[in-house]
Amino acid sequence: MSMGKVYLVGAGPGDEKLITVRGLECLRRADTIVYDRLANPRLLRFAKPGAEFIFCGKFPKHHTLRQEAINELLVRKAQEGKQVVRLKGGDPSVFGRVGEEAAELASHGIEYEIVPGITAGIAAPAYAGIPVTHREYGTSFAVVTGHAKTSDGKPAVDWMSLGGIDTLAFYMGVKNLRYICDSLIQHGRHPQTPVALVRWGTMGGQQTVQGTLETIVRKVEEVGLENPAITLVGDIVALREQIRWFENKPLFGRRILVARTGGEQGNLADALSERGADVIEYPYFSVHERSDETVVETIARSGEYERILFTSPESVTFFFAAYRRSGRDIRELKAMFYTLSRRTGQKLQEMGFASEIVQPFSASDKWLVVGEACILKNREQYETEWGTCDLLAIYEKEECYEYNANMVRLLRGEPIDTIVFPSAASVETLVRYLERAEIDPYAMFSVASLVCMGERTAEAIQAAGYSAERAASPTLESLIACLITEKVNE
Repeated sequence: MSMGKVYLVGAGPGDEKLITVRGLECLRRADTIVYDRLANPRLLRFAKPGAEFIFCGKFPKHHTLRQEAINELLVRKAQEGKQVVRLKGGDPSVFGRVGEEAAELASHGIEYEIVPGITAGIAAPAYAGIPVTHREYGTSFAVVTGHAKTSDGKPAVDWMSLGGIDTLAFYMGVKNLRYICDSLIQHGRHPQTPVALVRWGTMGGQQTVQGTLETIVRKVEEVGLENPAITLVGDIVALREQIRWFENKPLFGRRILVARTGGEQGNLADALSERGADVIEYPYFSVHERSDETVVETIARSGEYERILFTSPESVTFFFAAYRRSGRDIRELKAMFYTLSRRTGQKLQEMGFASEIVQPFSASDKWLVVGEACILKNREQYETEWGTCDLLAIYEKEECYEYNANMVRLLRGEPIDTIVFPSAASVETLVRYLERAEIDPYAMFSVASLVCMGERTAEAIQAAGYSAERAASPTLESLIACLITEKVNE
């Protein structure tokens, strides 16, 4: 067996879009992904089908895997011939112990590559409106560990050497904040030196606390701020009030759960994140096209149908991909196209086809219903509504177990304030998956604002025994406007 290779990849500070292009390339082709707690779990959805996931997250006072075990794991997987990504939060070379892992790989003759990432000590302050250098406030910058390294549990820092540096960024120093502030004052820093702590920087749940070396400990204790956080010390912190930008986004501070049913990448979560919200998509699925004999035969006689119903955006994508492979002339299709949602209609429109939302028709019509494999179980439902029809299972849907497990961990953390249901099917799917994860849907729905996109979705949530507080029209623009108005009125 040929030897594999290990990529030591920086995942960036939190926002999934801050991973580098090279890091994303490595992630997409990895056979095994070894990831930690500070790597955004949303990045896992970019992994290829069948990839192996190993969580080695380090929580305060609890390590899922010790560093020595992680080193051994990387070596073993590479020796099995795997392409391995070690996904680390921030930059792997900044307090990421990449040197230890690389040395272990080198000692075993294993090929590796270090892929830099954006470090939190620069990114988190930038998202809080604090550049780490400025020609009028500070021309030198240093990163310092705030972790305990000495026998008495205090950071092993040469405090005198920090005296001439304008801006200091302490990583994971909340527990030792009082000691850090006292030490800086004792070694010449003015007690009124501005300080800012940024927790979960670059994420929608970012939290920033400001003060001075003299007051910051009390302010942090008052709000109960905990790690992971960056502590920034220096006069440059004063710029925050002038140039803060991320926290001024219209949906900043909202924690939104988007209920999913399909596997296609949508723009709903991206649009909410772009406006500052902390977004969780759950449950998540991957999709795989079917190309068996039944698909080939159905495509060959697809020109016989009077009406074709596409049940999802994925059904559109895979149907026409199969049609192109068949070599048939698209003009052979004489059917009217129908969909269950506007989003599926938009997918058809992107391909140059008009469609309508489906309504009951005469039983004499010849129908083809296109969707995922499970529609084969729903023949009775479709025939009850539209008469005799043929069903084409054009793709299969598979749950992304590792991704969903991480989303469950997040759902059990900070409370959700808004739940968006994009379709009627998303109601039953979310309820089922929450119950499977032993999360009480009623308890969650009772404290969150429920936003339904479209009348069919509103009817579905009422049929499930819940009440939607907001009913947006089934367009992304209307949903965004609804959520912004709701936040302004709070």
